[in-house]
This record gives sequence, structure tokens and C-alpha cells, in this order.
Amino acid sequence: MSKSDADEKILSYNDVVLRRSDLDILSGPYFLNDRIIEFYFSYLSSCYSSQDILLVPPSIAFWIMKCPVIEALKDFLDPLHLTDKTLVIFPINDNDDVSIAEGGSHWSLLAYYRNANLFVHHDSTISMNKEPAKQLYNAVVKYMGLSEAASEAKFVECSDSPKQVNGYDCGLYVTAIAGVICSWYVNGENSDTNNLWFSAVKEQVTPSFVAGMRSKILALIRDLMARQ
Repeated sequence: MSKSDADEKILSYNDVVLRRSDLDILSGPYFLNDRIIEFYFSYLSSCYSSQDILLVPPSIAFWIMKCPVIEALKDFLDPLHLTDKTLVIFPINDNDDVSIAEGGSHWSLLAYYRNANLFVHHDSTISMNKEPAKQLYNAVVKYMGLSEAASEAKFVECSDSPKQVNGYDCGLYVTAIAGVICSWYVNGENSDTNNLWFSAVKEQVTPSFVAGMRSKILALIRDLMARQ
């Protein structure tokens, strides 16, 4: 495939533009890029259209984590209305070089749940992304809008999070876990702040379920392409 063919725009969905090369990534055993994760997060936002939920695009999460001027972060975060959200989901990438677009080699997920005053890190490879997840947590925790009486939200590593069985499905685990957490919240399973979504994620996000996410996202994109 030529570079021009690979860069061909195939779908505009909300604020996300997908290209021909994204279909190739989904068709084979490849590491997901930012666009595919942003697309699926946007799709989940449309499916679970609750004002309480925010799924943060990868580029925004990365900028929060790497913001060079701390004083500028508040103005950048204000449009996200974090203080109004009960559930916030961030994709975490281990890219250390801000000059490289779509760098890094591993994805994980950081979820904030206000009712439990907690950030939970789900990593499909044992704690590989703990440091970048903690970096994002440290950058954003003071902007979550807790009451003066509340203590700062805690960060926990979910040791029981489903683990990938190959070297390239980490992004699919992020999309799968994000979907399960949103479903858990919207379907009213969130009354017990001691249990949270952990059992739902463990039961549903199996290797076979995650493997099916490739064809699921690919079919979704092709369906939306046919409609436009």
C-alpha cells in the first residue's frame, strides 16, 4: 500500500478521523494506535451518553501527563469539567518522548470513580505502566474537585486485572475494560463502593473476548463507513 493510500481518510466520527492504515492495524495482530482508541472511546461516549462519564482521548491524557508548564494545566483541564464527572477513564501510554507522535509500546487504563474517591490502574502486563499512570494521577488529582473535608483521592494498582497473552493486545484490553466499566456504571451496578467494577472486568475481559475486539471494532468502522 502506498503512503497516500494508507493516509486516505475513510471515516469521520464525531471529532475522530480514521485512515485506511487503521483498518490494516485492526486486520492483523498489531499494536493499536491513538486514533483507534480515540475512536472507540468516542463510540462508547455515544453509547453511554451520561453526563457523569468522561472518556479522555489518548492525546489529551498524554498532554496532561507531560504538561511542561504546571500553571497551564488548570486552564487546559477546565473544558473537561472534571469536577462534574463521577467516572473518568484515561488511556495511559508509556511514550517518554513528547516529540514522537504515537510513540510508546504499551497501553493501560486509569479509571477515576468519585463515589469511592479512587483512581484504579488496570494494566494487562503486570505494572508495566505504573509509573506513567502515577504521573498522570499526580498531575490531575488536585483538579478533581473534592470537597475540603475529603482527603485526596487514592491511587491503587489493580493486581487482579486481566493479563494479555501476547505482545500486542494491550490497546484492546484498554478498549474492552473501558466498555465493561461504562456498562457497570450505567446499568446501576455501582451502589457498592467496596466492590466497584473489578469482578465484572475479571469475568468478562477474557483473552477470547479481547481477541474478538479487533473484529468488533473493524465491523463497527465498516458499518459506519457504509452509512456515511
